[in-house]
Amino acid sequence: MALNILILGGTTEASRLAALVAGRPDIAPVLSLAGRTREPAPAPIPLRVGGFGGVDGLVRYLEAARIDAVIDATHPFAARISAHAAQACARQGIPLARLTRPAWSPEPGDRWQVVPAMAAAAAALGPAPRRVFLTIGRQELAAFNAAPQHHYVVRSIDAPDGFTAPQASFIAARGPFALADEEALMRAHAIDVLVTKNAGGAATAAKLVAARHLGLPVVMVARPAKPDVPTVDEPEEALAWAASHRPAP
Repeated sequence: MALNILILGGTTEASRLAALVAGRPDIAPVLSLAGRTREPAPAPIPLRVGGFGGVDGLVRYLEAARIDAVIDATHPFAARISAHAAQACARQGIPLARLTRPAWSPEPGDRWQVVPAMAAAAAALGPAPRRVFLTIGRQELAAFNAAPQHHYVVRSIDAPDGFTAPQASFIAARGPFALADEEALMRAHAIDVLVTKNAGGAATAAKLVAARHLGLPVVMVARPAKPDVPTVDEPEEALAWAASHRPAP
């Protein structure tokens, strides 16, 4: 009997897990994306895009799809869907685990200022005009409308939403990024400060090394709290966890 797995995705780890389970006759996986990226990468397993309609909607989906186990491989900052998954799985008695990359930690030479939220990151830039490299995606850029005195260089996969800062330039790009390219970009744009989320992982870590090499300060937005569920770091571990929760025939 095939194991019905729901993978809540949107990360490199979710894509790697989808590749691991693709084509396996003993697993019936579905990869779910929130739909925030306009052109997501192709998936090797059945894909659904869009929200569930809150906790109740997710419960209905879990019932209808006869899901046996859920793996939350969403972005570390996707707090709402992680909370909804925990509540829905608890109501249905469905096992839930989180697949997440370890957070970044400061190293010698780093000049980090850790803040709890995006509004605090905008405030941390101070009143004097600065050239700011924003690598926070496009969903929370509006927080920086409150600090229009700065010049922002915004990099994200899709064009910004709700961002009205008068001095801004946009770079459309998808990681991974090479260290030499990150240093060259920061020099070319005369960046004074980097603002980023503590997403973790290797794909976008080069910007932190580049900032360290150039002596630039980093405003680091800390990860939000997430529900207390079993957590693994690697897709192979997530697959082993799911296999251990295969229902009895």
